Amino acid sequence: MFTNHLLMLFTPLAERFEFANIPGLELWKFLNLAIFIAVALMVLRKPISGALVSRGEAIKRELDLAAAESAKAREKLVEVESLLARADSDVSEIRTQAQQEAEAERQRQIAAGDNDIARLGAQAAREIETARKLAHKGLQQFLASRSLEIATQSVKRELRPEDDIRLIRERMGELRRAQG
Repeated sequence: MFTNHLLMLFTPLAERFEFANIPGLELWKFLNLAIFIAVALMVLRKPISGALVSRGEAIKRELDLAAAESAKAREKLVEVESLLARADSDVSEIRTQAQQEAEAERQRQIAAGDNDIARLGAQAAREIETARKLAHKGLQQFLASRSLEIATQSVKRELRPEDDIRLIRERMGELRRAQG
């Protein structure tokens, strides 16, 4: 309705300009749009500006929050990097300790091997001594028995029958005296 009154006002003007009557290009449509936009801006200026201000503040809060989170992330990154650096030193320390333990174990095994060698050497020496004594005893027995055999053979070869009778009589006399 308001636009119709405005159109009536500008009608004589529209008749003067023939391009205003071109079909599909009615000037009143553009005028109606301009008026609508002007009224909408007047009515909605405060709510729109308030919304824009609140949106700006929300964006600032989000930026501050993002900055705080970024700072926390940087702190966490520094902490993780220090942990990683410490992990490298820990790995190095563990590697050194493992090498020391391996060296100590190697030395212990060498000492145990040396002890085993000494123990086995002493045991072998005892066994050799025992074997030597047994061989010596066996040799003595062999020599004694062989000496007895040789002496018996020698006596049998050199003993005459009259010496045999004489020896028997001497032994019998010794037996009588012993019994008697």
